[in-house]
Amino acid sequence: MLMFSSFQGRVALSFSCLSLVTLISVGLYVSRVATQQMVVTAGQSVHATALRAANLLGANLRERQLEIELLSQAPHFVRGDLSHPDILQSLELHKKSRSEFAWLGVADANGKIIQASGGMLQGLSVGKRPWFSEGLRRVYKGDVYEAVLLARLLPGQVSGEPLRLIDFAAPIKNKDGQVIGVIGAHGHWSWVTEIVQAAVDGMGSASDSEILILDKRGTVLYPQSLVGLSRLPEGMTTQQSYATLAWDDGRDYLTSQVALDDKTQSDLGWRIVVRQPLETALQSLDALRNRLVMLVFFATLVSAMVAMRLARGVSQPIEQLAAAARKIEQRDPAAQYPLATGVREVAQLSQSMQSMTASLLQREHELETLNQTLEQQVQQHTAALEAANRQLAQLASRDPLTGLYNRRSLDEKLKECVHTSKRSGRSFALLILDVDHFKLINDSHGHSKGDAVLQQLAALLTEHTRNTDFVARYGGEEFIILLQDTPQVVEATTVAEKVRAAVEQAHFPGVGQLTVSIGIGLWDPASPGSKDLFHKADEALYQAKLGGHNRVMVYTPPA
Repeated sequence: MLMFSSFQGRVALSFSCLSLVTLISVGLYVSRVATQQMVVTAGQSVHATALRAANLLGANLRERQLEIELLSQAPHFVRGDLSHPDILQSLELHKKSRSEFAWLGVADANGKIIQASGGMLQGLSVGKRPWFSEGLRRVYKGDVYEAVLLARLLPGQVSGEPLRLIDFAAPIKNKDGQVIGVIGAHGHWSWVTEIVQAAVDGMGSASDSEILILDKRGTVLYPQSLVGLSRLPEGMTTQQSYATLAWDDGRDYLTSQVALDDKTQSDLGWRIVVRQPLETALQSLDALRNRLVMLVFFATLVSAMVAMRLARGVSQPIEQLAAAARKIEQRDPAAQYPLATGVREVAQLSQSMQSMTASLLQREHELETLNQTLEQQVQQHTAALEAANRQLAQLASRDPLTGLYNRRSLDEKLKECVHTSKRSGRSFALLILDVDHFKLINDSHGHSKGDAVLQQLAALLTEHTRNTDFVARYGGEEFIILLQDTPQVVEATTVAEKVRAAVEQAHFPGVGQLTVSIGIGLWDPASPGSKDLFHKADEALYQAKLGGHNRVMVYTPPA
């Protein structure tokens, strides 16, 4: 206590306390800013994952629904004979190529199953099932439900979970437009869950991040372990990308929800929720705080040492003055004053202030360096999000196997061509290309070799078409080529023959040679819609197949 009662001790204590308070305040501020930034970065990452999962699931649901719709419009369905063997063959082939479907079948207008994959449920009545009643009126996609009839016919789940399905259905109309039946498909719920789980795995999210599927009431549909046990907490608005919410297990999670926009007539109301424990998002903050504590400790120690030297330098002249004053008080003629006391003290004080200022500037520089590091991390995360957005745009417009445009892009391009044609009066052509006997390639060489064939074929189509032509993968081994501003059949035939000859002359490693059949439909500006153009090209392709394959056929209206 005697030490701090002196002038030197009080000056040293005052400077040490001031340095400590300053450094602690700065450290708390930096910690707060770092916490906020980490929450923002982690929240944006969680939202990007939820958005990716919602987009992937929506796209896959739209594709499956479109497949069923297009299948219902196939020529062997439209003929009117639902018991024809071609229909069963088409159902079996489609089920075999799409593992996500557990069952496909057709029912007549009274609800009786006429034909079905594997013969399952054949002859039974489904007139009261929602997929049938809705399928008579429109293209339908239903909510998830627990299987009843098929549960006894299909193998059980490996995980022991109940078999759950989602329904797709579409009306079957004959050539006169009369509804003669319904085609239905039951998709595996596990296919849906694998899609959303793959979105989380593909974004490299933290290992304890979770993805959930909720229905329109906020009830958990996936994962099975949370079904009936957890709900989305209140407190998050639809305008928020993410929020920190307290869930049923008592933990705080960074949570993001994205509504599933499937852009179809059926509004499932599903929501994709991704949550990450808050402590995971802030786990790097503890290391930062430890470094700040060590920095404050050493900076305070250095400041105390500097303050002691400064106090000693200031107190010595004062002590000399006090000693001289005492001697003067004692009438001692030997009293001596410090030489040039005023100039020396001012110089020492100035030097000490410069030392303190340099110390504070060093601390400020260290804080600026830390802020720059945080800004660099934000820029890196922002660049990663931008790259993810570009990847999402690529996935939304391109076929992942061949790199060609997908059906969604085809639909948009076809609408553009129709609009341009109606405005200008000029026609355009649509080519449907189908690989002959492609099923034999998959059966003989495996699906991986079949995928390689499709990739090489896509490269050939791109190479032997014009820059203005639009090439897309329609599905399976079928491809579409849109020849814009092609008013004459001879022009479309020339392009088609060029493509057919290029494929016939090409060598496919491990497979050899193969051929394609091509159907050509020419757009009529007076036509009511693009479905008529697809019908023309598909009918021409059918005639090419009947004519022996490896040929080009132009649609000719019936006499």
